[in-house]
Order: sequence, then C-alpha cells, then structure tokens
Amino acid sequence: MKNIQPVKGFSKLSKAAKLEWLISQYSQRPELSQAMLSGYWHTDAEVQKLHDEFIENTISNYYLPFGVAPNFLINGKLYALPMAIEESSVVAAAAKAANFWLDRGGFRTRIISTRKIGHVHFIWEGIQPLQLTEFFNNTKSKFFDNAEPLTRNMVLRGGGITDIQLRDKTALEPGYYQLEATFETCDSMGANFINSCLENFAKTLQTEIAEAQNLTPEHRQVQIVMSILSNYTPECIVRAEVSCPIEEINEGSGIGNMEFAEKFCRAIRIAEIEPYRAVTHNKGIMNGIDAVVLATGNDFRAVEACAHAYASRTGSYRSLTHAEIKDNHFVFSLEIPLSLGTVGGITNLHPMVKFAHEILGNPGAPELMQIVATAGLAQNFSAVRSLITSGIQKGHMKMHLLNILNQLEATEEEKAQIVEYFKDHVVSYSETVRVFCSIRGVAAQSK
Repeated sequence: MKNIQPVKGFSKLSKAAKLEWLISQYSQRPELSQAMLSGYWHTDAEVQKLHDEFIENTISNYYLPFGVAPNFLINGKLYALPMAIEESSVVAAAAKAANFWLDRGGFRTRIISTRKIGHVHFIWEGIQPLQLTEFFNNTKSKFFDNAEPLTRNMVLRGGGITDIQLRDKTALEPGYYQLEATFETCDSMGANFINSCLENFAKTLQTEIAEAQNLTPEHRQVQIVMSILSNYTPECIVRAEVSCPIEEINEGSGIGNMEFAEKFCRAIRIAEIEPYRAVTHNKGIMNGIDAVVLATGNDFRAVEACAHAYASRTGSYRSLTHAEIKDNHFVFSLEIPLSLGTVGGITNLHPMVKFAHEILGNPGAPELMQIVATAGLAQNFSAVRSLITSGIQKGHMKMHLLNILNQLEATEEEKAQIVEYFKDHVVSYSETVRVFCSIRGVAAQSK
C-alpha cells in the first residue's frame, strides 16, 4: 500500500509532470500506464494542444467508438447519423430502424418551440406581493434596456430575450421570488449568453430597488441568491413520428401485423404507467439521443437531466414515446425537450465534432434537434420491437460477442470460428468461454 500524500500546485505542473506524479502515486503498473496514457495522445501536436485546453488537468485523451447509422430519411432528406457510444448494439439498432422506415415514408419531425429559460433567484422579505408586483411592472423595461449591449448581436441573428416574469414562490420558501426569463438563442445552446443576461438582470434589480422612491429602508433589503439558466427546457420541444398502414408494420417476426401493432402499443402503455419499466425504456431512448449529442459536441448531461424531468412532469415518471393504432395505421411518436447548439462550445474546435456536423450537412440548431429526436425514436422502436418478438438478448449478445472474445484475448482465427458457431446458437458468456476453451484444448475453469 502506497503512502499517498496530498499534492499542492497540481494545476500549475506541466502535463508530463502531472502524469509522472499520478503514475508514481497511484499506478500499480507504472510502465504500462505511462505507455497507455501517452499512447492516446494525438500525433498532431496542435490537435493535442487543443484537446489539452478543453478541460483542466489534462493528462491524456479518452476515446469512444465513433460510428455511423446510415439511411435515416427525415422529412424527405437522407442522413447518416454520427454516434459516439461504447454500448454494443446501439448503432446497429438505430441503423436497423432507419432501414425499416426508409421504405415506409421515413421519419417526420417538427419543432414545437425553441424557448429556453433562466432565473434570478432572490429573497425579499417584508415586502407585500402587490407592492412587489407594482415595482416589477414599473421597472420591467429597464431589464431589457440594461441588457441591450449583451443581446445586440443575438437580436441581429433573430434571437434575444423574449419575456421576463416575476414568480412568487413564497408559499414554498419565505421571501423567495424569481425573475423568470425566456430566451431565443438561435443556433447556439446559449448557456453563456443566458447566464450573462441573468447576472445583468440581478444588477438591475438591485439598482432599481436602491433608487426606488416609494420603498422604505427596510423594504430595500434584497438578497440575490443566484442567477443561472435552467437545463429544464419544457418550451424547447421537438416531435418525431413514424407511421404506416398496419399491413406494413411487421417484417418476419413470426406474429401477425395487427398482433404486433397491438403488442407494441401495450409495451409502450406499460412504460407510461409503470416507472420501473419507464426508466429502462427511456434509457434506451437516450442511448440513441446521447450518442448523437456527444458526437456533435453538445452537453449530453443537460439533455439527460431535462429529458428525465420532462418524463416526470405529470407527477409520475412516464415513457417519452407514445404509440397508437389510428384509422388502421400504426403511429409511433416522441416529444422531447432538446436544447442543442451548432455554434459555440467545442462545435467549431474539436475535429471529430466538426466532421460530425459536416456529414449531417452542417445543420442549424432546429434541424439538429429534429435529427437527435429521430435517433431516440429509432432506438426505441428497435428495442421495443425486439422485446415483444425475439427478446432483447438475442441481438444484443451477438453484438457483445466480440467484447467477450477480446476479454478472453482470442486470436483473429479463434474469433472467426466462434462467430461462425454462434450464427446458430444463443450467445452467453459461459457458452462463449466453453467454446473458446474447447478450441484452445483447455479446461473451461482454467481460463
């Protein structure tokens, strides 16, 4: 056991010095760790410098597979979707759904709204709500006026502050109020823009309170708690949908078309009423969404948090997708809040992110919202289709087979033999080990 000591001034060390300290203090295999971490550095020094400056205390790069799911027909336009993800079968499932719907009209999407929200949270005790409302109404225009230097360029692009409202939260916390502002941020995710505006609102609020003629000294005591955007954006909504006649819905699953459609709808209904199922159901949707969000350099943590909050908006956690049989048609849809950007952040810096945007045709933010929602709907369609027919493990474990073989350090020849064997057998870890050991001529328990 090493005697680990705290380190001072770590952030000021060079990358090589950081790496040396980390390995000396924590690694059990120093030479292997050094080779691995330095081996993941980019061969182009300028590109590596760019990566080093994305975050703090960088010692290496962490790679995820970057795949592509082709044949996504969205609103009549054909896309290949870039996906960065480590989980087996996600890209394959998305591509399979894309191919299924390619000849059935493809995916139809539309933007419902694109507004984003932020708050100035403040405490103002002693003032009467009616008095505060009057004060706010008299000073509301000042918030827009004082923020004009910040909003000028965004307004020129078609965005800006759309509204500011006073929210009374005193029933929940004594003296607690909010300035709730809504924004249009065009093609940027807009976090820095929104936060800068909110901090400006906070300053305006304090100035206007200090200068108000009709407020007594005891009514001037306001505390700004914080000024911050919300990653919950229920007014930044996109809808994606597929539909086809019932006679076209099924393809070789062994059950009739109407039975398939009805069983599919029941599976979705279960996810609408049972939170235990809904969490796994929505996680599958996010497999597709997160993969495209990450590939395009967007904030998948914000997207995840918002999606799950939206799934709980009725007071119970529910499915984000919906299915129905209507006029002898199967209709499957997703409505989800997605706050995305195609400019700013690392979108114009990271080479792979730039490439992802390029293969999508360099979309604006609304188009990217529609692409990402489609990935989630496609992923969910494939997952539910497998669940109600062959089961989820048949396809997933075949995709996972190579991971197992790599863990076993199988040779390429051994991999080929084992893959061939499992074309007619159910994949499991134990069976893979048994076949592997049989080929090697060793007892299974020795591996």
